[in-house]
Amino acid sequence: MSEWKEPDHVDAYLERAERIPHRAEGEAVLLEELPREVRSVLDLGSGDGRLLGLVLGARSPSRAVALDFSPPMVERLRRRFASDPRVEVVEHDLALPLPPLGRFDLVLSSFAIHHLEHDRKRVLYGEVYDLLEDGGLFCNLEHVASATARLHERFLEEMGIGPDQEDPSNRLLDVETQLRWFREIGFADVDCLWKWRELALLVGWKPRRPELRRKREGQRWGTEPPG
Repeated sequence: MSEWKEPDHVDAYLERAERIPHRAEGEAVLLEELPREVRSVLDLGSGDGRLLGLVLGARSPSRAVALDFSPPMVERLRRRFASDPRVEVVEHDLALPLPPLGRFDLVLSSFAIHHLEHDRKRVLYGEVYDLLEDGGLFCNLEHVASATARLHERFLEEMGIGPDQEDPSNRLLDVETQLRWFREIGFADVDCLWKWRELALLVGWKPRRPELRRKREGQRWGTEPPG
């Protein structure tokens, strides 16, 4: 992961990211899923702030946190949001437990979590759940694993890169495993709302308190309680 501290590597990545096929489609679906009222938002692995900027344009939160571990990315975030007092930029490595950040109505991530080892992904999803307000939403627009080697090859062809050009920091994981983790953690209405080859939008809502109580009672008795 040390390459993300190099400005040249970050510049090359951002240039490629602008040309990712269908990326705007996934972002549009994410924006459609946002609740009407968002008071606070956390963006994990914010990069240059592209997705957070879209969300700030679509909603009007009073507080936003952009978190990234790459110094060149952090510098871009600070420049991008320098005139927006709502946005706090935090330098932090997602491989480590999240620092105290408060609670949020919305937690986002865009093409960042797939760099983590799988065990850390699972733990991070639990940390996200704990940071969310009741009724809050988690949206992870992510690079996921293909079901077969042939499908992975087709993805690389569509991206215009060869196997030797793949990011060595990728730790890709299938959609089904991640959605199962969401459900095990306690997220509700878990789904993959959009997918194009190895790009996917995974979402989960933190239940409001009455729904959370019903869910826990259902787990206790092995069924959903009536009414």
